[in-house]
Amino acid sequence: MHDLPEAVARLQAGGLVAFPTETVYGLGADATNPAAIARVFAAKGRPSHNPLIVHVSGQRMAEPLVTAWPAAAQRAIEAFWPGPLTIVLPKSAVVPEIATGGGGNVAVRCPDHPVALALLMAFGKPLVGPSANRAVQRGD
Repeated sequence: MHDLPEAVARLQAGGLVAFPTETVYGLGADATNPAAIARVFAAKGRPSHNPLIVHVSGQRMAEPLVTAWPAAAQRAIEAFWPGPLTIVLPKSAVVPEIATGGGGNVAVRCPDHPVALALLMAFGKPLVGPSANRAVQRGD
């Protein structure tokens, strides 16, 4: 993790980083920076209406992103975070519209990977983190 300071500096400057989770490599950007999020969509070739998952280091980082934290969400994260559980809740104003594809909900998860968690803690803010592969465009 000797590249952690460089990754944090890149994120602070609005750049992108690749980081591992327990399921995929993510293409990360500051989840509170609309310009950085737009770079993720551009790099992936992903349609802007397709919302992104927001990675957090835990409940403390997740709560400001949502307007409600129901008991069911609490029970789920106590049982399954960190891990590949994504919860979808009403988004707060902290989350830019571009991250949710203009929708009113945000998907949050806490990855169970030491590098991902170290990056989130060092950066101190949530990261959008879709898979690092290019988006596949399907015809209708």
